[in-house]
Amino acid sequence: MQDNLSIEWLPTASLENLRLRARVLAAIRAFFSERGVLEVETPILSSTTVTDPHLHSFTTCYTGPGAPQGRPLCLQTSPEFAMKRLLAAGSGPIYQLGKVFRNEEAGRRHNPEFTLLEWYRPEFDLAALMSEVETLVGLLIGAPQAERLSYADAFARHAGINPHAATVAELKYCALIQNISEPPGLDDGDRDGWLDLLLTHVVEPQLGVGRPVFIFDYPPTQAALARVRPGNPAVAERFELYINGIELANGYHELGDAGEQRRRFDVDRAKRRAAGLPDILPDERLLAALQHGLPDCCGVALGVDRLLMIAVKAQTIDEVMAFPVCRV
Repeated sequence: MQDNLSIEWLPTASLENLRLRARVLAAIRAFFSERGVLEVETPILSSTTVTDPHLHSFTTCYTGPGAPQGRPLCLQTSPEFAMKRLLAAGSGPIYQLGKVFRNEEAGRRHNPEFTLLEWYRPEFDLAALMSEVETLVGLLIGAPQAERLSYADAFARHAGINPHAATVAELKYCALIQNISEPPGLDDGDRDGWLDLLLTHVVEPQLGVGRPVFIFDYPPTQAALARVRPGNPAVAERFELYINGIELANGYHELGDAGEQRRRFDVDRAKRRAAGLPDILPDERLLAALQHGLPDCCGVALGVDRLLMIAVKAQTIDEVMAFPVCRV
């Protein structure tokens, strides 16, 4: 029997799947070229990165000219910050197709290095952007028309609970009757943590089965870089696309308020300190761009590798990548 080293030079994806990847990348570029959306390239390396306590960046050190003591740099988890700087500079509609990095455990749907498609549409609202995502995904993998379902309706349908009004005690009881064990470290003060637990274990597996579904109007505490729309309840103007229980895309009506963005960075940093995670300084260049003026726009990021998984009915992400982390 061959030992592992004698086969580890081989790709984990079939050549047929790699040819499909090439066709999909070409089709993406043709799709945006036909619509007058400019392809851009922004740096993978940056002096800072996202403050989100759930995302972890790879770091490296530049020791070239101008940095005699070494300059720490981060590999980007998304090109979002740099692309927003371009938008503020007047780029108009833009997209980027390339590698991003997240220092997380590799798994069935995760690899530390993966391919992300991200694009921004000035003057689009979320409904228009969802329609464009639907058109692109339909073109690439033949997906049928998507359902549109609010976050509240998704929880009501699949978990029998109102996520905007339920107390932590009610969320915990919902988890209990679904036979979900309480994770270590998840306490009663982390309401979003309990919502995420129910989302991932109860709601998500049932989303997009038979047809894609857009989930929209998230709790304002989960706005990330999206605007919050006042109301009863107030909601974050963001959406996610699911197919067969797989989260495929995440879109925002982009926050343009520099002061509010700084406040959210500060909230993230406090959460990182409480969790014993390294502090991340805010991206001052992004904040300066927002202060200058971000055009009213919506943006979305779509995982290309997961899209390919759905297209070929793959069980693992390794089946659509030439060399995942286990082969590098």
